[in-house]
Amino acid sequence: MRILLVEDEDNIRDVVKLNLELENYEVITAADGRKAIKHFTEQHFDLIILDVMLPEINGFQVCEQIRLSDTTVPIIFLTAKDTAMDRINGLKRGGDDYLTKPFNLEELLLRVQNLLKRSQRNVETTEVDSYKFGDHWINFQTYSAKGIQGDFNLTKKETMLLKLLTDRKNEVVSRNQILQSVWGYDVYPSTRTIDNFILSFRKYFESNPKEPRYFHSIRGVGYKFTD
Repeated sequence: MRILLVEDEDNIRDVVKLNLELENYEVITAADGRKAIKHFTEQHFDLIILDVMLPEINGFQVCEQIRLSDTTVPIIFLTAKDTAMDRINGLKRGGDDYLTKPFNLEELLLRVQNLLKRSQRNVETTEVDSYKFGDHWINFQTYSAKGIQGDFNLTKKETMLLKLLTDRKNEVVSRNQILQSVWGYDVYPSTRTIDNFILSFRKYFESNPKEPRYFHSIRGVGYKFTD
């Protein structure tokens, strides 16, 4: 089993890595959010341990970007924050578990073990990752969809943007957040590119694109999907 450990505090990272390796896990480490995303896009991991307060890109943002392309890999948040809103925020972003610092190493190892067991059991029973709204549907794994004109195929970027908007249903998602999550943190297209994607979604799914029911532009802020 391969684990991605993302922690900016050297002493915590070293101790956790050592203890995971003693349990025969293969551990890859990252000290900031940017490196974590790079590792994730280039390698396969069975579980991710993710600190929230990271340099450059925080753990919640890293989790959100991971979830656009992988909805099943277990993610455990490590954080010094222990408020209900912090835990809720972590779970809303796609986390599976939440452990506050300082934590007991044995407890962390047990949570890792339990999540990996649960993940293995779910491999054969996981439903197709899709979303249905109205008479339409989107399959985020195959990039296929059904819209006003029937079945068609989406591009990868279209699928990722639709995943972000539907995951954040009824919430306004800012242009910057879309650019960071869908296009990454190194390549930024113009905001006009997002406008064109939203126009395409309206043509695909709206019976009247000029009076959208699902895909809304919030002037000066971003976009919102409603169902």
